[in-house]
This record gives sequence, C-alpha cells and structure tokens, in this order.
Amino acid sequence: MTWEMLSAIGQLVAAVGVIPSLIYLAIQIREQNKERRRAGINVLTVQWGDLVKSAQESADFSALFLEGICSFDSLDPVAKLRFSAFFTRFTRNCEGMFIYYRDGALEKPLWDEVERTISDYFAYPGVREWWATRKHWLTDEFRAVVEAIISKNPEPKLYAAYNLDTSSKA
Repeated sequence: MTWEMLSAIGQLVAAVGVIPSLIYLAIQIREQNKERRRAGINVLTVQWGDLVKSAQESADFSALFLEGICSFDSLDPVAKLRFSAFFTRFTRNCEGMFIYYRDGALEKPLWDEVERTISDYFAYPGVREWWATRKHWLTDEFRAVVEAIISKNPEPKLYAAYNLDTSSKA
C-alpha cells in the first residue's frame, strides 16, 4: 500500500467517524430548541394565568370588565384605566405568542387557539373602542393580525350566556 492510499483510507475513516458526531449534535440542537419552545410557552401560560386571575379574584373588576366590553367609552376615567391595563396586558401577551408563532416556537394549533381568543374578545364593541386608543403601542405586524380579525366582524358570543345587552350600549 502506498502512502497516498493509506492517507485516503485515513481520511475516509475520519469522515465516517464524524458522521455520528454530527448526528448527535443535530439531535442535541433539536432537543434544545424544543426545550426553548417549552420554556417560552410556559412563561406565556403563567402570564395568561395571572391576567385571568385579575377578573377571577375581584368582583368589582369583573363587573367593570363586563361593562367595559359593552362600551369602553361609557366607563368613568378610573374604570377606563383599569380596563385599559387589563387589555394592554392581554394584547401584549397575545403579541408575545404571535412572535413565538412567527419565529416557529409556537405551533399553529396553539396559535389558532390564541387567534380564536383574540377574535372572541375583539368581537365586543367596548374592546374595539379601547383598541382605537392603544393599538399604536403594538408592532405593526401584530396590529395587522388584530385588524384582520376585527375586519371579519365576529359576533360577540364569548359572554352570550351572561345576558349582556351590547346593542343598546354600543
């Protein structure tokens, strides 16, 4: 065997030896990406739980919320501030989920759930009135998502069983 032939065999063996390392590295990167996605979704889930807790733990806020979704404009200044704080947190949370979805960290079925939630809330006239006052705080890309949802003119049915009369207050 010539030196050149031995060198070629050595290079072939080295190349074959690298393949398992590359496969292992690819698996590790994939697992790290999955873990990063899970961690991000967990953060957003905790934020969502905290947001919902505000209505759950305060009867006063719950009443204000139900009045506000019917008509933000009819709320007194303090109630507007509290309602606005809730929906600012809500839309920021949704925007965060949208960014995760856009970047591939949130799967489409989960994003679809978020879109349905946005659609349910933005079907109410009071939420749309609030939106007009704060939409400029969000990214153009996310604003376009919400505007597309609003343009479909969804029917306000999220709280239909609560006997809200949105037609007389809108």
